[in-house]
Amino acid sequence: MNIEAIKSIYAFEMARTRRTLMQSVVSPVVSTSLYFIVFGAAIGSRVQEIDGVPYGAFIAPGLIMLTLLNQCIGNGSFGIYFPKFTGTIYEILSAPISTVEIVIGYVGAAATKGLIIGTIILATASLFVDITIAHPVMMVLFFVLTAVSFSLFGFMIGIWAKDFEQLNIIPMLVVPPLVFLGGSFYSIDMLPPFWQAVSHFNPVLYLVSGFRWSFFEIADVNPWISLAIVVAFLAACLSVTAWIFRTGYKLKN
Repeated sequence: MNIEAIKSIYAFEMARTRRTLMQSVVSPVVSTSLYFIVFGAAIGSRVQEIDGVPYGAFIAPGLIMLTLLNQCIGNGSFGIYFPKFTGTIYEILSAPISTVEIVIGYVGAAATKGLIIGTIILATASLFVDITIAHPVMMVLFFVLTAVSFSLFGFMIGIWAKDFEQLNIIPMLVVPPLVFLGGSFYSIDMLPPFWQAVSHFNPVLYLVSGFRWSFFEIADVNPWISLAIVVAFLAACLSVTAWIFRTGYKLKN
């Protein structure tokens, strides 16, 4: 294992965050604060509690997950797409670095950024509502697995995208609706039976539900099923990434 190569890629990607501090850190914090202010005032005044949890606290895990997914996908995709765009990807591919080391460097940096921002959002949420974590180990497990999985997913998007428009299609047009319709701001028990059944086909539901269970011990789906879904998604992303490097898809041709 070439540790120096991993450290070089990781350090370069983390340095980009320091150069774009306003966009990387300040913007998500401001957005989350606005969510709490707007939803807390508009909906919280009408929906006092859900399953015994104050509404403001109930939506906190969903907001953290929304930010985490966006940050991990965005950082993971841009990190590998930019070398493709500038042509420096060929220097990386021709260097004495294995594909595993390349993935660890880029995905590790994207996941780290997501975890840092997610932690800041958690701290920000605690300023607005009273948050308790019933199962801290499970919370960290969901937190880390989700960050790594979606950073890897973003990495795949960055390799697939041929221009900036494609790079933003999934993060901007697919992920936010899935998060909003995945029980981030409500319990699916509040929906009619038909839409409850449809919601179970939304993979984000399992992420939000499992993450919320680690806080308040309430969930729309069994938390162990949610954990299994996250692990299965990570395994699928690893398999696709291995195929990409084995075939050279969008990299060598």
